[in-house]
Amino acid sequence: MADLLGSILGSMEKPPSLGDEERKKARAQKKLLEKQQEEEKKKLAEFRVKIQKKIHEFVKDGNQQKYKFETMDKVYRAIVHEVADVAGLTSFSFGHEEEDRYVMLWKKEFAPTDEELLAYRRGEDWDPEKAKEIAKQKQQEQILAAAAGSSKHKDVTPVGNYRDKYRHLIGDDVVTKDDAKETVANRSYGFVSADNKRDRRTIEQVLADTRAKKRMKTDIEASTQGEVTSFADQGAAESDETSP
Repeated sequence: MADLLGSILGSMEKPPSLGDEERKKARAQKKLLEKQQEEEKKKLAEFRVKIQKKIHEFVKDGNQQKYKFETMDKVYRAIVHEVADVAGLTSFSFGHEEEDRYVMLWKKEFAPTDEELLAYRRGEDWDPEKAKEIAKQKQQEQILAAAAGSSKHKDVTPVGNYRDKYRHLIGDDVVTKDDAKETVANRSYGFVSADNKRDRRTIEQVLADTRAKKRMKTDIEASTQGEVTSFADQGAAESDETSP
């Protein structure tokens, strides 16, 4: 088996080896790629230093509230955002990718409002005075709308008459509140009014009645007990007379 496998491997052709020219070409491409990478790193480092200097000047300038950078690629915008975050600034990107996208910076105390960000996202210039007028106009419109809604709510009247709508259920002879009569309890059927159910006795009367009921109950029990005892004695005497 081993001899058969060795003969098969020996009969197979060896893979072609790289020639000297191809090896030189591969080494040259590798060096060129490494050189391009080093140049790109150097370029990004120089750009970072440049951005750090601009942002430092922006922070020191007390007259500037925001700063707009020129259009740049994504990798450079990332560096701007990173440096701005370290400097304690607020940064946003606006525009279309691969066309005109740029970065804007704001100092923390002058952070942009939602309306300002929305204007930049629409590609418009932000005008604070114009924004104040628009906000004031919107507020007046809201007040007018609220007033119109409240007045409209007060003037609402029924569209139709509910009696006409439900005439097939309640009929034509509708009893109103004025037609209602006060009902009186019929005592012949055992109904007692609330006035008759109320106990109008005083506390002293209630106590006296209670004591009287207790005395009556005691007297009844005593008389009953006496009758039972006398009946027992009479029975015993009769039994003694009849005994031999």
